[in-house]
Amino acid sequence: MTEPERIRANTELPAIREDIELRTADGLTLVGELATPVGREPVATLVTLHPLPTHGGFMDSHIFRKAALRLPALADLAVLRFNTRGTSSPRGTSDGAFGDGVTERGDVEAAMAFVGERGLPNPWLVGWSFGTELVLKYGRLFPDVVGFIMLSPPIRRTTQDELVAWSDETRPTVMIVPELDDYLRPEEARARTASVPCIRVVPVDEGRHLWVGEKQTSRVLGEIVALTNPSALPLPTHVPNAS
Repeated sequence: MTEPERIRANTELPAIREDIELRTADGLTLVGELATPVGREPVATLVTLHPLPTHGGFMDSHIFRKAALRLPALADLAVLRFNTRGTSSPRGTSDGAFGDGVTERGDVEAAMAFVGERGLPNPWLVGWSFGTELVLKYGRLFPDVVGFIMLSPPIRRTTQDELVAWSDETRPTVMIVPELDDYLRPEEARARTASVPCIRVVPVDEGRHLWVGEKQTSRVLGEIVALTNPSALPLPTHVPNAS
């Protein structure tokens, strides 16, 4: 009997993968990909916002790439990834130039417009590092978003007024914070968000900002699925048998 194959960094599980383009209100074209389950409708949609493009962040930053490779098959999730303005990846280069989190509001708006046009269900905004700043600045503007997930939030570009504006938010809002983060660690995150009761801080022991390694990757993907489709837990560690 053949041993089941362990899921590894480059394991690609079945999904429908479609190159897509987003159109911003200021006339830019952003390149991306939509991955959806094969043969069934997704139960929820991850709208991913990548790390800082001036420091190597893009739609293929590894947690989001692995989410797209695994979660349509393992958790019935749709995964939307795209390059924010001026960002390049093997998929291509999005129009425009980096806006330091200001003009990227239009990029988030374009992504959510695409979700609406496609009828993608139960969208969650999922930011990582710089992407969490976009969640904090603009996420509350979208009533169709059902919840917010922030990985390694630095809370650097988000103003105190923008943070306090979340005080009356009722949708699930979770920060997943590495114990050994380079910018903001769990106790600091709790202190920064103490006046914002909706934000739940989830500390990850031995975690680091970039979530390197399968142990950290699996933990992060598990936390995402726990929020968006908990019935899919625990996530398999081996490639499922084809049915």
